[in-house]
Amino acid sequence: MATAPDLPVYLVRGDDPVLTGDAVRHLVVELVGDDDPAFAVEDLAGDDYEVAAVIEAVQTPPFFGDRRVVVARSVGRFSAQDMAPLIAYLSDPLATTALVLVGGGGQLTRGLVDAVKKSGHVVDAGAPSTGKARQSWLAAQLKASPVKFDARAVDLLGAHLGEDVGRLPALLELLTAACGEGAQIGEEEMAPFLGEAGGVAPWELTDAIDRGDTAAALENLHRLLANGRHPLVILASLHNHYTRILRLEGSGAADEKAAAEMLGLTGSTFPARKALSQARRLGHDAVSRAIGLLADADLALKGAIEWPEGLVLEVLVARLSRLGPRPASRPSGTPSGSSTGASRSRGRSPRGS
Repeated sequence: MATAPDLPVYLVRGDDPVLTGDAVRHLVVELVGDDDPAFAVEDLAGDDYEVAAVIEAVQTPPFFGDRRVVVARSVGRFSAQDMAPLIAYLSDPLATTALVLVGGGGQLTRGLVDAVKKSGHVVDAGAPSTGKARQSWLAAQLKASPVKFDARAVDLLGAHLGEDVGRLPALLELLTAACGEGAQIGEEEMAPFLGEAGGVAPWELTDAIDRGDTAAALENLHRLLANGRHPLVILASLHNHYTRILRLEGSGAADEKAAAEMLGLTGSTFPARKALSQARRLGHDAVSRAIGLLADADLALKGAIEWPEGLVLEVLVARLSRLGPRPASRPSGTPSGSSTGASRSRGRSPRGS
């Protein structure tokens, strides 16, 4: 993380507490330099400190060394009124103090963010949420790490971590300790350290279904379930996806812009483009079939049949992925543990394939 070490204030923000904490740790090490952190750093954490304690800390001169570093965590819990004295301080901060504000605890006040941008630097510690941007972010993190990864290892790591990018700092430290700085890491060297696959975004599931890749769809379903996504939440995501497709099927929408207007989507037209493409690919009968399968699965999850929730979703996902034209080629093999549920079914099946 490249930052200017002579600024009076930094704001570290991000959605992942692990990535945020790692960014704070590296920033503090950079700011302290050769000084003893036991004397140079004051760390304010928890819910019991007030803004007045931050003001007092930043106005205290350094004891041993040229600079004092004050870390104030979870500053999002303070209101705009609470932050007024600190914002006033940032208009004329002490040159001998570096203040590190850490997001969390609530919404950061706009006045504080603007004051930090004027006097210091904002560090965005989170990973992007979109696929290509997240992959670029991951590649940058790995390029800056003490060990080096080949292209296939980067792809494997990105697919394996999924949304759980907060595991990356610990994994890099583990690989560095095990293999040594400067080591070249390939798939074989990395595999023993990966652990369980991380979660995936819901759109990873719907994308696999849309392209007719049953194996990938089931794998993504299992990863969503394994990482705490409730079956009814997954079903709601699928229902929303197919409701968009249903609204566009036969609508006469000429392009993605018209489709976005029809769906009431603002900003990016990419979701509308995907829905319109799938509506054209499936056609009326297949879209109607999908809505029927979703309705059956909803009843099944609410107790209409005595099937485990995971099995209900497995059957649903497998059937949805087979509604459209089959892809020209499919990856060989099926993910470990995946099943369409035929050997485990109990009671009456939802609608057949």
